[in-house]
Amino acid sequence: MATLIVGSTETDCALLQRLLGGIMPAMIAASDSRQALAAIPRTEIQVVICERDLPDGSWRDILRAIHMRPDPPSLIVTSRLADERLWAEVLNEGGYDVLAQPFDAQEVRRTAVLARDRWLRAHGRRAVPAAVANGVSE
Repeated sequence: MATLIVGSTETDCALLQRLLGGIMPAMIAASDSRQALAAIPRTEIQVVICERDLPDGSWRDILRAIHMRPDPPSLIVTSRLADERLWAEVLNEGGYDVLAQPFDAQEVRRTAVLARDRWLRAHGRRAVPAAVANGVSE
C-alpha cells in the first residue's frame, strides 16, 4: 500500500515525506500527471496528495484515473490558492479535502491520516488508532 504524492516541488515532496513518514504507508512521488497515471493502475494506493495544477494537467485528471479503480484512493488537493471555491469543487467531484500551501504540519498529518482511515474503512480494513498514527503512545 502506498501514498502517491503528485506534482509537488522537490522541497514540498521532501517536506510531505518527512511529515508523513512513519504514519503513512510507503510514499511514491510523481512529478506530473503522466508519471502518476502510470503508477495508479499498478500500485495499491490509499491516499493521493496532488497539486491543483500539474505541468501536464490538473487534479481532475488524477481524480478520473483513481475513480476507474475498484478501490479508489482518497484524493487530497494542495494549492497555494486554496479557497472555499476549490474546496467545494474538490468535494463535489469526489475528492477528499484540500490542503493550503505552505503546509501546516498538524493539518497535513491530520488530513492524511483521516483520508487513509476512510480508505481503510471503505475496504473493510482496520484503521490505526489516531493516537498511534500521530506518534502518541497510549
